[in-house]
Amino acid sequence: MCRLFGLSSAPRRTTATFWLLDAPDSLSRQSHADPDGTGLGHFAADGTPHVDKAPIAAYRDRAFAEEARRVESATFVAHVRYASTGSLDTRNTHPFEQDGRLFAHNGVIEGLDALDDHLGEDRSLVRGDTDSERFFALITRETRRRGGDVAAGVEHAARWIAGHLPVYALNLVLVTSGHLWALRYPDTHELYVLERRAGGPHGGRHLDHSGSRGRMRVHSAHLADHPAVVVASERMDDNPHWRLMEPGELLHVAPGPHTTRRVVLPEAPAHRLSLDDLNPDAAASQKAA
Repeated sequence: MCRLFGLSSAPRRTTATFWLLDAPDSLSRQSHADPDGTGLGHFAADGTPHVDKAPIAAYRDRAFAEEARRVESATFVAHVRYASTGSLDTRNTHPFEQDGRLFAHNGVIEGLDALDDHLGEDRSLVRGDTDSERFFALITRETRRRGGDVAAGVEHAARWIAGHLPVYALNLVLVTSGHLWALRYPDTHELYVLERRAGGPHGGRHLDHSGSRGRMRVHSAHLADHPAVVVASERMDDNPHWRLMEPGELLHVAPGPHTTRRVVLPEAPAHRLSLDDLNPDAAASQKAA
């Protein structure tokens, strides 16, 4: 399944090095579960969003994903894609940017014609073919309607989709230059949060996180002496303070960093999908790799 990662050390800008895939000797080249794209989003000091992403097709672009990326930002979002909808090209690779915000999603939404109808003229925000970017466009539209309140935008967009469309999962990470939001919905996929004190549980330690089976590694020496909040699809180290987000929980990380959380979708989707309901490509994208 897709891997989500978000980090906030706001208001402090943090230098971090990302490896979105480990070197090929750590992962069989014969694996049927090799990813379809990788991407990293962050912000310049003036708040300008930057996205560094590429699809992976027939292993040709693994070098892009294996290359270390050393960037500085107060917030980051990273994504490893297993395609469920949309072709393997850059426009369908996460993260996506709209209105100066960056977004990545793990899950499947069906009924895209109905979602396009609901978006109306705001369908123009979508440049690719994915359900994920359409979901983001609805969040952007609802956020604008609510005076820039991102939490309200996420809640209203997710609630409309959950009530009207077939849904497998809506897990997301959304960041601005100083804020991070994450949603887990429903309980299909796990999403964890770590409120990491400076230096980790033992003090004085760099942040050094590694995903499973060669997926995504993050290192930051700056976080030996500064707190941060991390959101990820899996626990990425042995810190005992990782917490599994509740189904329907919306997390907000404000500068400090300070966290607030609220269950905004306590009910199940009106049309909940199972793996058996998905087409073979979508089902394969949602299985643990």
